Amino acid sequence: MRIHRVHTHQALEPGHEIRLEGRGAHYLRRVLRAAPGDVIVLFNGDGHDYASELTRFGKNEVVLSVNSRLPAAGESGLDITVVQAISRGERMDQTLLKCTELGVKCFQPLQSERVEVRLKAEKLVKRLEHWQGVVVSACEQSGRAVVPGVLMPLDFHEWLGAGPVSFGLVLAPGAETPLSRIEFSSPVHIVVGPEGGFSESEMNQMAMQGLQPVSLGPRVLRTETAAPAAVAVIQALAGDFA
Repeated sequence: MRIHRVHTHQALEPGHEIRLEGRGAHYLRRVLRAAPGDVIVLFNGDGHDYASELTRFGKNEVVLSVNSRLPAAGESGLDITVVQAISRGERMDQTLLKCTELGVKCFQPLQSERVEVRLKAEKLVKRLEHWQGVVVSACEQSGRAVVPGVLMPLDFHEWLGAGPVSFGLVLAPGAETPLSRIEFSSPVHIVVGPEGGFSESEMNQMAMQGLQPVSLGPRVLRTETAAPAAVAVIQALAGDFA
């Protein structure tokens, strides 16, 4: 039987009762068609799951009793950050979704020279909320109880000037060194360009900062495919797939 997991920002403690509103309540009531007595696993990002029982429905809320604290799926031993040039619509969502399932710890959206999506003010806030929601959904599905953060997007030069990256790899079609031949250290930053790739100037600037270009084979991958593929390779070589 599949265990249904629901995220909440509330503190969770065995023996306490909590009330879910909004997205969580809608998911339990309308999507799962849950009923009083059903067991639901709650998590809030503290690294644990909490076995809970749905006790009753309110007008705009679902009330659950938290029964016990449980161990959750183990986190990867690698601390992986994906630095992803912002892509359009569902492409960015796919990157966040799949990389979260694969164990990435953090996402840094990037505004590089060839990024076609330009976000300002109110639209940026809404997009960040959406992206974080995508990550939460991936955690619910994959069993992760630690929720990766989606950081505020940075301009390329702002990100590069923030300080040296201890171990950074830039996905670059045609690079001489395959990703599979890299000896990894943690934390690791995987840097992925937009649909049109990084400009020559940007590649040169990253090289000057010590970031190493690596390839994922003879084919050119879409931007939404590249990061998950790279994370899978890294996890197979040095992470929790090994």
